[in-house]
Amino acid sequence: MSFAQSGPFKVAALQMVSGSEVAVNLAAADELLAEAAAAGAVLAALPEYFPIMGRTDQDKVRVRETPGHGPIQDFLADAARRHGLWIVAGTLPLACADPGRVRNSSLVFDPAGQLQARYDKIHLFGFHRGQDQYDEARTIEAGNTVVGLDTPYGRWGLSVCYDLRFPELYRAMGSPDLIFAPAAFTETTGRAHWELLVRARAVENLAYLIAPGQGGRHASGRETYGSTMIVDPWGEVLGRLAKGPGCVIAEIDPQRLHAWRSSLPALEHRTLNVTA
Repeated sequence: MSFAQSGPFKVAALQMVSGSEVAVNLAAADELLAEAAAAGAVLAALPEYFPIMGRTDQDKVRVRETPGHGPIQDFLADAARRHGLWIVAGTLPLACADPGRVRNSSLVFDPAGQLQARYDKIHLFGFHRGQDQYDEARTIEAGNTVVGLDTPYGRWGLSVCYDLRFPELYRAMGSPDLIFAPAAFTETTGRAHWELLVRARAVENLAYLIAPGQGGRHASGRETYGSTMIVDPWGEVLGRLAKGPGCVIAEIDPQRLHAWRSSLPALEHRTLNVTA
């Protein structure tokens, strides 16, 4: 195990119903981060698009930030320091070479407010059925780098939403102990597949999976599925919130993780290394 200490610790998955005003969303996020810290969590994970779910796809392009600079990133660094938390910051729009698009980026800040990792969403959601029409590639530039990082609380793997449908991404993370999957699943696809995908990724990687979501009706009329969850390596749902803003708290136990991986060493039994 790559944990600095072997004792259990608490984590928080934060569910939001973000709107079109960044300042309002940041204030809502800060309240949830404070709630997580008060509950004894050492880390808190925000959902995808936590700073803005606009009326149009272009809204996030208009508030994009240069990496390392901007009110959203400043808020995250400050919040990590004030609350003494590791923060896995869902996603926020960061600038890319194309002025009409952004990177949908998940940032990790430590309790000193220092940026420790950045992951740009690799798989971009596209769905067309009746009135449900989504094409993230219109305003988002895909990332191309798998990101895992070692922390005092184990090895973490970063992913975002639609990534859950691509298990090869998680195999490339290097056996993470905790997987993060902030999301804004649509009501249609969430109702059909969200829990199935979250629990499957946890079980097949023998890892805890923290999946904070957007959960409600947004300014554009879009409805997100919610059902924020924390799942253990055996597939048990340790905590869940169906709809609306809130904080899901659960305990991560490194010794239980070690016991699961020792009794069922599936990660060691892999024989295929598919690269194409």
